[in-house]
Amino acid sequence: MAMMATDRVRARLDGLAAACLAPADPATELVTTTVKWGGLTDDQDDEWAFWEYEADEPYDFRAVVHRPGGVTSSFTETGGRPKDSRRMVEFFERNYGFTDELRAALRVDGTTWGFVALFRDGSGSAFTPAEQAFVSEVAPIFARGFRTALVTGATNGIDTGAGPAVIVIDTAGEVVQASVGAAEWVTELGGGPLGRSPLPLGLRNLVGSARTYAAGRHRQIPRMRLRTRTGGWVVAHASPLAALDGSAVNVVVTIEEARPPDVIPLIVAAYGLTSREQAVVQLVLRGVSTAQIAAALHLSAYTVQDHLKSIFEKAGVRSRRDLTARVFFDQYAPRMSPSVEIGPSGWFAGGGGDAG
Repeated sequence: MAMMATDRVRARLDGLAAACLAPADPATELVTTTVKWGGLTDDQDDEWAFWEYEADEPYDFRAVVHRPGGVTSSFTETGGRPKDSRRMVEFFERNYGFTDELRAALRVDGTTWGFVALFRDGSGSAFTPAEQAFVSEVAPIFARGFRTALVTGATNGIDTGAGPAVIVIDTAGEVVQASVGAAEWVTELGGGPLGRSPLPLGLRNLVGSARTYAAGRHRQIPRMRLRTRTGGWVVAHASPLAALDGSAVNVVVTIEEARPPDVIPLIVAAYGLTSREQAVVQLVLRGVSTAQIAAALHLSAYTVQDHLKSIFEKAGVRSRRDLTARVFFDQYAPRMSPSVEIGPSGWFAGGGGDAG
């Protein structure tokens, strides 16, 4: 679906030099990874994370969500003076020769699933209002593609055996401390040797966002859900770590295996269910009968059955049992073993940790 939209964009926008698709955690709208075309590379991801999440720029990806149509460009934001943006001049133009950038939020059903950035270089003109309107029109196709990808393929679980991990990053962006097992988590998220390779992009974005949080420019401690190479889910969050004397602020990143309450809302939303269907699913996962669901939601039993039929079709299942397995046990069942005990919190003790 996303590839179809990509072909439409390439065919419609003349002189397109490069493009970047950026999935995001819908809860925080923080970019988790990127897919790039054209001359873009991953070599400057550290620098990009700085300009996106730390530098004081006129706009960022999250601001685009609130623009008319969820789309904007460097020319639009700067009143036709893109050189007023240091990010445009010192990053995009210097590294790639780009002269204009179009950004769009990829939203569907009121939820942001990612972003797209399109670029023109010196040989192309600025993105026109008509081109921005076109990208805004096709953005939901990309969003549906990202949403569908979250529930495509079963997870194999996570087998680091490391438990929660902590990484401390100093003001220069270097890893200065790490708990036992942190390297395994970084590898599981697609990174290289800890301390010798850049952190995965999602973690770097958390670090930058934590610094803007420390500066008072954001009110929410950054947090995101990330999928591992084997299809499991982790939760990572970052907090500023200030010295008692108020001097240099480091950032501490915590990574741990996601639990059902972290993942279930994301998976349920990814099926594209209506708000009423989501309410029905929540009750189904609690083992509530059709009659009880009808009473709780003030619906007839026939209406509940209609909702269930629609839910089963969207989730690709045939029964309540299949639905529960698809939504809940993808994270739970792969770890079930006679040798693994359940801790006081209802989660697995041992390698995955138990927060109680």
